[in-house]
Amino acid sequence: MPQFAANLTMLFNEVPFMERFERAGKAGFKAVEFLFPYPFSSAEIKQALDQNQLKLVLHNLPAGDWDAGERGIASHPDRVDEFRQGVSKAIEYAKVLGVHQLNCLAGKAPTGVESKILHTTFVENLRYAASELKKANLRLLIEPINTFDIPGFYLNTTKQAVDILSEVGADNLLVQYDIYHAQRMEGELANTIEKNLSKIGHIQLADNPGRNEPGTGEINYHFLFKFLDRIGYHGWIGCEYKPTENTEAGLGWIKQLNS
Repeated sequence: MPQFAANLTMLFNEVPFMERFERAGKAGFKAVEFLFPYPFSSAEIKQALDQNQLKLVLHNLPAGDWDAGERGIASHPDRVDEFRQGVSKAIEYAKVLGVHQLNCLAGKAPTGVESKILHTTFVENLRYAASELKKANLRLLIEPINTFDIPGFYLNTTKQAVDILSEVGADNLLVQYDIYHAQRMEGELANTIEKNLSKIGHIQLADNPGRNEPGTGEINYHFLFKFLDRIGYHGWIGCEYKPTENTEAGLGWIKQLNS
């Protein structure tokens, strides 16, 4: 049976962020993930994890001004110094929080910059980040994101991500495979996951359309969960969906789809 981690950025969002750890624990989750820890002290988050006996399985590198609509800066040639500072900050948090992998968002391609320059910037930033994270015994992930939800996002498909992994050449660089984004961009979920299983470090889920909980849309999660067990995926699956009602009311999918 897959192991599910509550994405605290999406789940329990009717309460302040620091209250979501307790809600996740009471709902039966053993692990959590979220976008960014940086608005809070690492000690504060560590205390919430420990008090609720939760493991942190993922958070992101700093990704620019999120509230202003930025979705990562790793492909931006004019912000390399900012990116490197963010890598250092993320590692500091990771050491305290006990997380073993960090996600790097490529960001929306800035206008007026040649594709070759964007690509070179992204690859060189990933080489730097992977090297720094390896010193701290951490894995680095990159996540393809669909261009319907985030128009202009630089990294869109599994193939593009896998090709970049090969070019970077770091053994601690892997793909974060989000089933929802993959369904919107390319489909062919089972075959793609199996083909690239050795390159996938983390999986996230939501159903489509709507990005709600599994069982509300077109994706056959009952099949996919059994398939992931059969092919030997042993990592966590992050529940990064928008609850149709409140989170607790919609958690019946875990038992129903794993029966």
